Amino acid sequence: MAHVTVRARVFRDSHGLYAEIPVILTEHGVLTPLVDYMLKNAHGKSPSWKQKLAQAVGLLLDYMSANQQHFSRPEDLFEAFVARLYTGTADGDGRDPGQLYWMGMNTPLIRQLTYQLSEFSDWMAKQQQTQPLNPWRDATRSEEQLAWAAWEKRRNHSIFSHTVDYDVAALQKKRARQTLLKKTPVVDRGAVKHFPENRIEDLLFKGFIVPGKQNSPRLEERLNLRDILITMLMNFGGLRVSEPFHLFVHDVLPDPLHSERAYVRIFHPEEGLAPPDWLDARGKPNKCNRAAYLKGKHGLAPRNLYYPTAGMHAGWKGNVVEAEGKFMPVFWCPTWSGELFMKLWVFYMAQRSRLRCDHPFAFVTETGKPYAINDFMGQHSRAVERIGLIPAKMLGTSVHGHRHGYGQRITDCGLDPLARKKALHHKSLESQVVYTEPDIEKVNRMIEAATRRIESGTPLPRPDFAGYGFEDIDPLGLLTGPNPRLRRS
Repeated sequence: MAHVTVRARVFRDSHGLYAEIPVILTEHGVLTPLVDYMLKNAHGKSPSWKQKLAQAVGLLLDYMSANQQHFSRPEDLFEAFVARLYTGTADGDGRDPGQLYWMGMNTPLIRQLTYQLSEFSDWMAKQQQTQPLNPWRDATRSEEQLAWAAWEKRRNHSIFSHTVDYDVAALQKKRARQTLLKKTPVVDRGAVKHFPENRIEDLLFKGFIVPGKQNSPRLEERLNLRDILITMLMNFGGLRVSEPFHLFVHDVLPDPLHSERAYVRIFHPEEGLAPPDWLDARGKPNKCNRAAYLKGKHGLAPRNLYYPTAGMHAGWKGNVVEAEGKFMPVFWCPTWSGELFMKLWVFYMAQRSRLRCDHPFAFVTETGKPYAINDFMGQHSRAVERIGLIPAKMLGTSVHGHRHGYGQRITDCGLDPLARKKALHHKSLESQVVYTEPDIEKVNRMIEAATRRIESGTPLPRPDFAGYGFEDIDPLGLLTGPNPRLRRS
């Protein structure tokens, strides 16, 4: 079945408001069940989620068109479809009679696509009394035990564990999908690569120069202040690359405790408290969230609601925000970087004030439009190359290396885990493990040092097992406690 996926606006009433969703067009017209499903079940879902669902349905339509004559039962077709997602559709000689020529996908992506298709199929079966593609069945004893183990782990790390209903969970664990997926391999994440600490100043003040103006005595002419500020928010403030693009001009103030330092708040793009400059009919500030503020005053949507292919899009990962106002404060490390940011911010605001900006977003283009993430990433790569480095994620010199550098820095400074969690705005303490695990080179250096101690006759120090989670399996204190029973011989 030939099809094409387009982005469409769906109007549901006479008020001119619409939902923008991906729509699949086939030779028989619009695939209306997918439209209905998205309108009824995609509330709060990201544009990326909707795109992935449309991708999954499109892949299934392609596979059905090439293979429907081979299957009499929907679940058999779905099982073969999932197998082809893993293996691809071409044989060892590169031939594919079905003309799909799919490459094999990785397991996490297949799990995501298959889960969304299974949910969509369940909904279709209920609405149209059809057979589901991936029906539920009674789980085996081992499947039920594995499901309980996974559920217990999630519950132990959830702040809402006290709300869990064990009876509902028990019913859920007694069933499994007909088509089972491969387990995702357990991988050693290792230490992430971060931007070289000894080159960050070169990047800021030698990389982000304005071509043709690099010899100007005026700082605001010589430097690309906008991109320097974004990079500082990532490297010295720990933000992800998408988060500075939600910043309003109202969101940077002098720190109440240190007036020379910038107090930066990244508000939730939808639920964050709106600035007080939108007045109601009585001349008082509208007490609303940022989604209402952007729509009512500027005719815009929060940047996380735009499609990833749009220049306005900026993602939001769902970090922990402050209860009052729903924002993330930036914690500067080292603290002097907050002072430098404030000084450069004043110069940048003077530049921005000369542009015609009909929106509140802080970072803009030369024409005053909201700055796009892809454009910044291109500028960052060129700045990295100007100082003689190669921009690559595996080298830590991409935009992602800055947050990792921040996480490593606050770890090296000795911040306790709770403080690191707060600074990185993580939901779980486990999320910061990636910043504390040693890399391969560091492990090799540690082993070499231990080998030299052994060869010199120096005994290795007894390891300290406290804090490694042995307490649950070591009630007698053999490995932990003030007087551990197990000692080195």
